[in-house]
Amino acid sequence: MAEELEPLLGGEGFLDLWNMLPDNIHSIPEELPEWELNPLDPPTDPPGGVPVPPLPADPPPPVPPSPVVPSTEDYGGHHNFRLGFLEAGTAKSVTCTYSPELNKLYCRLAKPCPVQVRVGVPPPPGALLRAVAVYKKSEHVAEVVRRCPHHERCGGPGDGLAPAQHLIRVEGNPQARYHDDETTKRHSVAVPYEPPEVGSDCTTVLYNFMCNSSCMGGMNRRPILAILTLEGPGGQILGRRCFEVRVCACPGRDRKIEEENYRKRGGAKGGAKRALSPAAEAPESSKKRVLNPDPDIFCLQVRGRRRYEMLKEINEALEAAEGGAAPPRPVKGRRPRGEGLVPRCGKKLLLKGEPVDSD
Repeated sequence: MAEELEPLLGGEGFLDLWNMLPDNIHSIPEELPEWELNPLDPPTDPPGGVPVPPLPADPPPPVPPSPVVPSTEDYGGHHNFRLGFLEAGTAKSVTCTYSPELNKLYCRLAKPCPVQVRVGVPPPPGALLRAVAVYKKSEHVAEVVRRCPHHERCGGPGDGLAPAQHLIRVEGNPQARYHDDETTKRHSVAVPYEPPEVGSDCTTVLYNFMCNSSCMGGMNRRPILAILTLEGPGGQILGRRCFEVRVCACPGRDRKIEEENYRKRGGAKGGAKRALSPAAEAPESSKKRVLNPDPDIFCLQVRGRRRYEMLKEINEALEAAEGGAAPPRPVKGRRPRGEGLVPRCGKKLLLKGEPVDSD
């Protein structure tokens, strides 16, 4: 075979044919296409140029349904989710102050309230911080907390893209998303979780409360709770914290008054109840002293009719208290004519119809 090809390869005809081939035939690709290296794998882009549709991605985990009555129990979870507040005191000029004793936030209307978010273990990417308000008392917990008609209608510069009926707003974060639950109709606001900056151990979120606690048609003096939850990408709860909120005109004053009342009551759980003072010994009863009355009788001279009647009534009352029969009192009424009349200076009193004695 080689002897037959030798005349062809050695001749000038073969060189002429080789030189007629295109130039790119001399270069051998250093790297073969991926579909040629792995012929068993399905090609992503075959030589024909027709794209192959990508495989369907795994469906996201189902979002858990929202409970009709949200839980208000604190839950740190695996990530040790916690909240913190700045110390502002009880001065009248403060716009936001937090009471650790009462676990209660006092703030003014539409004023930013910084809430510090801390975690022990970073949550997965795509985690959210959600805030929702609920009524504290059981008779109102099923109702949706919303703004009063006056503030909802008037609005303000702080509304932005938030719906007018939402009570809780987030300030300074354009990524805030306001949500109305389809099942419970509750209002909530969610922001993406941001890790703390270098040198800090917390992330600060500014919340605004857009209606006073005393507004008629809104909260109407009913206490509310703010529930902050750390949620995963699929909506699962990773952590939960809860605190009471009062929106008022003077947060410092209201905090001071409520803390003083709390201390006077000895705490909400009654752990420091005031000791009851020992019952004072009752003085010896007057009945015991009159069980053995003095049998002696005394006479008392009294000047004046009015004074005599007063002392007489006192004596009768004492006689009745001792159990003795009080002398019968004269019945007030009209006396018969002439009864009890005494003539003056020995003169005889004449009655009507009686004959006159001439002597």
